[in-house]
Amino acid sequence: MTDTFFTATVLGSPRIGPHRELKRAVESYWAGRIDADALAAVGRELRTQTWAELVDAGMDSVPVNTFSYYDQMLDTAAMVGALPDRVAGLADPIDRYFAAARGNAEIAPLEMTKWFDTNYHYLVPEIAPGTAFALDASKVLGELREAREQGVPARPVVIGPVTFLLLSKPVDGSGELLERLDDLLPVYEDLLAQLAGAGAEWVQIDEPALVADRTEAELARTREVYERLAALSSRPKLFVASYFGSLGDALPVIASTPVDAIGIDLVAGTDDLASVPALAGKHVVAGVVDGRNVWRTDLDAALSALESARAAAGSLAVSTSCSLLHVPYSLEPETGLDDALRSWLAFGSEKIGEVAALATALTGDRSAVNAQFDASRAGRTSRESDPRLHDDALRDRLASTLAEGISRADAAERRTAQNELLGLPDLPTTTIGSYPQTTEIRVARAALRRGEIDDAEYVRRMQGEIADVIALQEKIGLDVLVHGEPERNDMVQYFAEQLDGFFATENGWVQSYGSRCVRPPILFGDVVRPEPMTVSWFEYAQSLTAKPVKGMLTGPVTILAWSFVRDDQPLADSANQVALAIRDETVDLERAGARIIQVDEPALRELLPLRKADQPAYLDWSVGSFRLATSGVENTTQVHTHLCYSEFGEVIDAIAGLDADVTSIEAARSKMEVLGDLDAVGFDLGVGPGVYDIHSPRVPSVDEMTEALAAALDAVPASRLWVNPDCGLKTRGIVEVEASLRNMVEAARAVRGSTVDA
Repeated sequence: MTDTFFTATVLGSPRIGPHRELKRAVESYWAGRIDADALAAVGRELRTQTWAELVDAGMDSVPVNTFSYYDQMLDTAAMVGALPDRVAGLADPIDRYFAAARGNAEIAPLEMTKWFDTNYHYLVPEIAPGTAFALDASKVLGELREAREQGVPARPVVIGPVTFLLLSKPVDGSGELLERLDDLLPVYEDLLAQLAGAGAEWVQIDEPALVADRTEAELARTREVYERLAALSSRPKLFVASYFGSLGDALPVIASTPVDAIGIDLVAGTDDLASVPALAGKHVVAGVVDGRNVWRTDLDAALSALESARAAAGSLAVSTSCSLLHVPYSLEPETGLDDALRSWLAFGSEKIGEVAALATALTGDRSAVNAQFDASRAGRTSRESDPRLHDDALRDRLASTLAEGISRADAAERRTAQNELLGLPDLPTTTIGSYPQTTEIRVARAALRRGEIDDAEYVRRMQGEIADVIALQEKIGLDVLVHGEPERNDMVQYFAEQLDGFFATENGWVQSYGSRCVRPPILFGDVVRPEPMTVSWFEYAQSLTAKPVKGMLTGPVTILAWSFVRDDQPLADSANQVALAIRDETVDLERAGARIIQVDEPALRELLPLRKADQPAYLDWSVGSFRLATSGVENTTQVHTHLCYSEFGEVIDAIAGLDADVTSIEAARSKMEVLGDLDAVGFDLGVGPGVYDIHSPRVPSVDEMTEALAAALDAVPASRLWVNPDCGLKTRGIVEVEASLRNMVEAARAVRGSTVDA
């Protein structure tokens, strides 16, 4: 190996394409409109564009193998031979891959959950006792070859063995998965040898699991892993990367091994590099440009941090704190930004420029980047003095409301009043909120955006969609209806566009999972609700039916989690500002006749700090913000909430603390596991464990859902059990939705009848 070290890089790149080219290609492949060769061509073009931008910006080491058709953990499972046995019968590798991701009519997909505390979802690999790890390096070697042919200084990136096993799920009686390290490591040894043979000078091994609390035994196994990999006679230089927080006790462990470089997040983390003497022999890759949020880097502060890091390191490179997967591609398309707000922001392309400027300032001619440093200072000064960031009237009203108290009456008292008013059967059926976004909805939204129709015509078309959804639910026989949310482009963006203090981007797309992309709004100032946001849609829907229609809102924690949030005040303060706006909306919905109001908090678990010591404070303010948002209505108004695709065990007490009358929750893929956790903490409110996995095109059978409900009844009495899908139906097709909901209603009626007979 040579002694060359890189100076400027990023830890990874977005892959959906600046105009969501990959989304369209993948969905076209699924629909049979293009073949695998056409899909592969789109992937190659996007990789070429990404690598060229990084090289042109001055990155002297470029990550490859960060491209994915769906998810990097799924890619790793495919690479190490850990796809589930149920997909093995599919001969074509890409179809086998997508079946594991999203299932098909016969095959259930892998479980999905959040990637640490981000809004990205990953597929959870399943490791059974019989899982036989075996290397398939075709993807990573192919992308390395592509990059080298284009003259790119390529650095392959793979998920590390420790993180892979810690984030996987044991099935079929598997025990502690780290016990499988001895089986998995030969695959990584073979991979490193093949990468070295293919010309890779460096390999980046991502171990973000090390920034969470780890036991002494887990750290000891981590040391063994990297001593063993570093001892290989034929390997690239090893760069172990972490992100999303501090390495803490894991930092001296990794530094004590013979790895060549360590990536440290100096944005979300607070590691004291000077306290780890072993770093003096390492190449430290310092993540000083925030890869997760959109604010311009304070270049002066970042340079100071780099100079401190350089004093502790053997050599130093400048990097983003994590992959740029989590931020939009570029500010350039955002024509609606005012000059002040634009000066505060940096998207992916701008962050790459910041890395290059810092590397130049650190290792070259500081005067060459004076303009970038001056712009950073000017943006910071503008932001500090902007009046939109401090509304005294709002802050005074918020303090007064909190002082008055944010609790409702006892849950049992509320339940009696609500049951009398609503008159619902046991096991009432409902859906979570959204219905399929039809072609007609998308056409109308585009026509409004282009000025081809006016607001009145848009409202008329959306009312037509609402009427269709209400009629469908009536026909299917659901007990509690929703209006289907046709007017909502996104459950967070819709509200952000109507709240002062937010900016909604035009092209700020990021990947949520697979082909699902979202445009997180930017929360830049104090939050005020100028007028009602949902009342007119609710009133129209309720006018069409005698059955109760839920008022549908997004909760404050989720609005924060799925936005790019201001970093100049505590998250708790921003959450309470949003909660006050949602509280006003609940009161207006109640006045308009809503007897059930759902305030969704699917991201409650998502923002949970990775270190247990930091979690109680978060849970306190997050629960408090929900109760602030929902405590303004009368006891007779039934408050629902919804949580999805999270590991709920860590927030189970908080779910109870929300004090929602009914909580609907993901449970289909996890086979009702969460209900045992709820039962263990004495949860005695209404609960709707999902019986229908909406992230797969499968239509679950009546028997399948009947079985799920029977399992649910082992933990929840029929008087408190609701029946619903796992999540909203926005991304599904209307034919499969109708078939699935008919089966769901039939299953509920069958189980309801059996409980009465019993």
